[in-house]
Amino acid sequence: MLTKGDDFPLHQTPEPVAYAGTDRNFYDRYFFNGYAPDGSGFFAVALGIYPHLNVADAHFSCIRDGVQYNLHASRELNMERFDLTVGPITIEVIEPLNILKVTVRGEGLAAELTFTGRAFPIEEPRFTYRIGPRTFMDYTRLTQNGHYTGWIEVDGQRTDLAPGTCGTRDRSWGVRPVGASDAQPHGHGVVSSFFWQWTPVNLPTRSLFFHINADRHGAPWNTRAVIAPDGAGHDGFFETPAATMASSMQPGTRWPDGGTLTINAPEGPLTLAFEPLVRFQMRGLGYTSPKWGHGAYHGPLAVEREDLVLADLDPMAPTMDNLHVQIVSRITASTGEVGIGGFEQLVIGPYDPWGLKDYFDAG
Repeated sequence: MLTKGDDFPLHQTPEPVAYAGTDRNFYDRYFFNGYAPDGSGFFAVALGIYPHLNVADAHFSCIRDGVQYNLHASRELNMERFDLTVGPITIEVIEPLNILKVTVRGEGLAAELTFTGRAFPIEEPRFTYRIGPRTFMDYTRLTQNGHYTGWIEVDGQRTDLAPGTCGTRDRSWGVRPVGASDAQPHGHGVVSSFFWQWTPVNLPTRSLFFHINADRHGAPWNTRAVIAPDGAGHDGFFETPAATMASSMQPGTRWPDGGTLTINAPEGPLTLAFEPLVRFQMRGLGYTSPKWGHGAYHGPLAVEREDLVLADLDPMAPTMDNLHVQIVSRITASTGEVGIGGFEQLVIGPYDPWGLKDYFDAG
């Protein structure tokens, strides 16, 4: 089947662009988040396409006065991967790798948000992870900090973004578990676990990025830190795997309770202290959502609003849909720089360094 993408030099295989290899779990996703310099006004957006599942879905979230407002949408893809509208949510690529716009109109929620990058996006190391014999993840991701302009409206109350509103966007593509779960067991004695921390930081004149995936024993299988000065091109970054995050969990949860990141930078060790300000539940973008998980089929078009009172959520709910969070944090660097950033964390199953032996052990 020919689509709009076939008129651009984007092909990676002899097939038309509509076909993405043979793995049914192939996906291609956009992610955005943003917040004011004091951590207020949080919002986030995600849009994913799943060529082999014939599904596209999108989500918008914002936090106001302790309530997380979420808009979910899903439609049949119809094999057209260049159509970046899912119901009431649209993404427009204005200048590739630099300027993108998000438009939202539906269910009492509306927004116009324009993102402009601070530097060229970083390319993270390829994520390839197996549980027992099975490939669980195999994907590439680009990440970029930037500034936002625009506005958000909740039930008729419109608010312009505060001056200096910043945040992070990423693009990832490859293989992850999407759509209906695979019922086939991994094999006798295989216990799945997952440990993830991600901390994109906006400082006054530069961005810092750190992530770690580790196994249940604490051994990293994918980790790196990057320092990106404003305006840097693709070869203007400092990159190193020599970075560590010392952090703890909020009591009774698997949510981060701040932490200290240490990066072995060229001028010597650079430390950044994270002070938690605002909690965002990633289920609002479909991550670990029991109903709106990525790639789930909802028919030709489905749209739903979901409001969450953050103080009422059970951090260790049996469905595990509240484990995955981003904590907007104030950042204080050993250089005297003060900034704002995110601390994303997802810990599923055992994790020996923190004494987690089962799926429902908490900090």
